[in-house]
Amino acid sequence: MITLIKNGHIYAPEDAGIKDILIAGSKIIGLADPGKFRIEGAAVEVVDASGKIVLPGFIDPHVHILGGGGEGGPGTRAPEIHLEDIIQSGVTTVIGCLGTDAVTRHLESLLAKARALEAEGITAYIFTGSYEVPVCSLTGSIRRDLVLIDKVIGAGEIAISDHRSSQPTFEEIARLAAECRVGGMLGGKAGILHLHLGDGPRRLELLFRLIRETEIPATQVIPTHVNRTRDLLEEAMAFALEGGYFDLTASEEPEDETSSAVNVENAILLCLKKKVPLSRVTISSDSNGSLPVFDKAGNLVRLTIATEKDLLKRFRSLLVQKIIGLEECARLFSTNAAQFYKLSHKGEIRAGKDADLILLDKNIELHDVFALGRRMMAGGKLLARGTFRGASEEVS
Repeated sequence: MITLIKNGHIYAPEDAGIKDILIAGSKIIGLADPGKFRIEGAAVEVVDASGKIVLPGFIDPHVHILGGGGEGGPGTRAPEIHLEDIIQSGVTTVIGCLGTDAVTRHLESLLAKARALEAEGITAYIFTGSYEVPVCSLTGSIRRDLVLIDKVIGAGEIAISDHRSSQPTFEEIARLAAECRVGGMLGGKAGILHLHLGDGPRRLELLFRLIRETEIPATQVIPTHVNRTRDLLEEAMAFALEGGYFDLTASEEPEDETSSAVNVENAILLCLKKKVPLSRVTISSDSNGSLPVFDKAGNLVRLTIATEKDLLKRFRSLLVQKIIGLEECARLFSTNAAQFYKLSHKGEIRAGKDADLILLDKNIELHDVFALGRRMMAGGKLLARGTFRGASEEVS
């Protein structure tokens, strides 16, 4: 299949101006000034992107594709994610993780779900492990998983500074980071240790010790949910200034005046104020993970669920409020994650890259989505359907 996207304003992520994009199969073949491509003897789908903004598809590096939660018992297990939720959020690549529950959910199922999403048309990877240490794995070790299983690109989300964690020691975290590093080297992958941060008082203590007391580079680990409190975010920014990365959670939002949570917009403003390079920041949805609220005694008082749509919501808000521009947003929601996780075929609009693209209208509304060259959304309407979601609609 050959597709020609004409006259779009390209952010690749840098502003490339008005260009035509030629796609063959799942890849971008090239960019050229409007009207320069000449194709004869083959069928071509032409998409007029006049007046549209074209960006790399979003990469969501923390998604509970099997569903998360369970902290309130079996009835609080969140559902699996659907393809439609992913596409309607402008996301074309996800990284799946387990979370708290590695008893009723399993890595084998996580891997199967990632493969199912790929069969439905997007790109999916997974982290091996869950909250707990010792880490559960598919082959017996993190290292072997990274080397032998194509979809595994790191370990996580391992919980620290949280009452739900297994309270890992510094030595255990250092050993996990080392396993990720060597496994990544042998497997030709990033081998990232992805750490869930709770609101415990130790915050990033283990990470600062890791980069000061071992030879493991700061770029081998990434803490997520760091905007759940202002103090935690301050430490994450300090970690970034020492060479590390951190991940903001799109669903974080202060519930009332007493809450210390920081939304993405204010977190980015703080980064700009503190001169933290935005190239060291990623943003994820935590989609289909539960959002439990505990009282001071550790009792669950209420439970909601994160949604993939929070990602697109934050993207639009950053632009509408003019906190940053389109190029910076493209990097935060796509390019940074592609570079950090060594997804060399993702996160940019260039010849040879995967044809993962989103088209926005002048109101920053999602108009079209292409995943691996396939048009998944057109004119704001879904073209792609998940296997069983589509089947149920046909029956009804």
